[in-house]
Order: sequence, then structure tokens, then C-alpha cells
Amino acid sequence: MNNKEYISALARSTRRRNAETEQMIATVAKAITEHLQNGDSVQLSNLGVFEVKKKMERIIVNPGTGQRMLVPPKLVLNFKPNTAWRTQIKNDSTTE
Repeated sequence: MNNKEYISALARSTRRRNAETEQMIATVAKAITEHLQNGDSVQLSNLGVFEVKKKMERIIVNPGTGQRMLVPPKLVLNFKPNTAWRTQIKNDSTTE
């Protein structure tokens, strides 16, 4: 499902216009982004938790040349799904 299909499906289920639904999704995404940029985690009930984690610097080895390189620390977005949602997805995928 791509973004347009998702917006159309959500608009149908909420009985709203596509433009209103697209604006609603953009507003939610903007709010989540602002909280994550401030270092806060965002928990959505029945879905999961979004959070920013810091990956420490590390040394990697180029397998072709054997050269060692230092990878600097960086921030990464992490999503941990709700246990019930994860179980439901897992069970649905095993029945197909």
C-alpha cells in the first residue's frame, strides 16, 4: 500500500475528504517529528513506541582492503511495536 492508497482508505473509513485526511496525517507526522527532535519518545497506544537512540562510535573493517575505519556516533530512529500488535501480525503471517 502506498501513501495515496493509505490516504484514500483512511478517508473512506473516517468519511472525510482525501485532502482533509492528508492534512491530518501531515499534522500527526509533524507532531511526532517535533517530539523526536526534542529527544522525547512517542508512544501510540495499540501501535508502539518511536524513540531516538544514540549509536556509539565503532570501528569497522573494509572486507576488500582490510582497512579499519572509525564510524562516528549517530542518532537513529527506533520503533518498538506494541506486544499485542506484534503478536497479531506474527499470527496472521503464519496462517497464510
